Amino acid sequence: MPWKDTTVMEQKIEFICEWRTGKYTITELCRNFGISRPTAYKVIDRFENEGYEGLRGLSRKPRGAHPNETDKKVVDGILQLKEKHKLWGAKKIRKLLFNDYPQGMIPSVVTVHNILKKHGLVCPQKRLRRVKPIHPIFGPKGCNEVWSADYKGKFLMGNKKYCHPLTIADSKSRFVFTAKGHYKENLKSAKAEFTRVFRKFGIPKQIHTDNGSPFGSVSAIQRFTRLSYWFIELGIMPVFSDPAHPGQNGRHERMHRDLKAACAKPAAYDLRAQQRRLNHFVKEYNHVRPHEALNMETPASKHGFTTRPFPEKIASFDYEPEMKVYKVTKNGSIRWGAYNWVYLSASLMGKYVGALNMGNGIWRVFYRNVFLGYFNENKLRTKEKSVRLETNLV
Repeated sequence: MPWKDTTVMEQKIEFICEWRTGKYTITELCRNFGISRPTAYKVIDRFENEGYEGLRGLSRKPRGAHPNETDKKVVDGILQLKEKHKLWGAKKIRKLLFNDYPQGMIPSVVTVHNILKKHGLVCPQKRLRRVKPIHPIFGPKGCNEVWSADYKGKFLMGNKKYCHPLTIADSKSRFVFTAKGHYKENLKSAKAEFTRVFRKFGIPKQIHTDNGSPFGSVSAIQRFTRLSYWFIELGIMPVFSDPAHPGQNGRHERMHRDLKAACAKPAAYDLRAQQRRLNHFVKEYNHVRPHEALNMETPASKHGFTTRPFPEKIASFDYEPEMKVYKVTKNGSIRWGAYNWVYLSASLMGKYVGALNMGNGIWRVFYRNVFLGYFNENKLRTKEKSVRLETNLV
């Protein structure tokens, strides 16, 4: 048994006193104090050489400089980077060290973490309840195949007004095209920022969003909104996460967490000052901050720009000859025959749709080359009756 932790020094002194009486053998003393013979001889040797001071615990710290000790310049560099990037961990800080020091001087991730911890710069993270992971439903193979867009949750600025940041990013390279602060989440603001981004970076094949306004509507046909139909006119297919499943766009939500920590805690006084913070975040996120999903490279180093330019004028669309073409009226419906109506969506008001006969009274309805749904004309036998478009025949 070892010495009792609470009375180590006292028991060592008692041991020496009993030993000095000469009444007990080393074996008897070891049995009484519950220690080994090597421990007993070590205590006696220290007492004979250094007196009672020698019985105190010795430091385990290596004498002199350790051969593998991190260079002080590197340690100072780590602390300076942590001061500049307070929200970054050891992996990202270590990656930036390669810009200033030779590879042989760079310590491991664990060593960088220990240095930060030693200086009180590591905050213990709260353990989260383990939940079943939700994987993204869209796995792009290349850049500009799928872009993600969303309004990050609003936050209050110093002037007591809310800021609603609109973010657009490439799902493959994680390159953030914009983080634009708006006072409201509406079609006009979103469309203006999408137009600016499309003119600068081109257009993707798909845009992945949630079902919130102005991107989608769970009550609309195919969840399409006016913004969705504008995307379709540009040659972009709008795709959506399942309702109440934000984790399906988890890489974008993870970026929002970093944005909130960098720009909203605390927020700036007004929208102009807040926009400067958002711009700084985008620049740092794209060009400075290493990304673990990109093998610690930056999004800017992995992103390749699209070759699809933004069409300033929407091209006209010609439906197939076998289709019947109808104009959507102000109430979001098309007139079928003399008295009947088929309701589509108010977002299509003034636009032309095509209907394709499938037989047995079943018609498929398209807007341009995008399928919207079915309707059964056999249900329109009663005059002045309206029928809603369905997405399936069941």
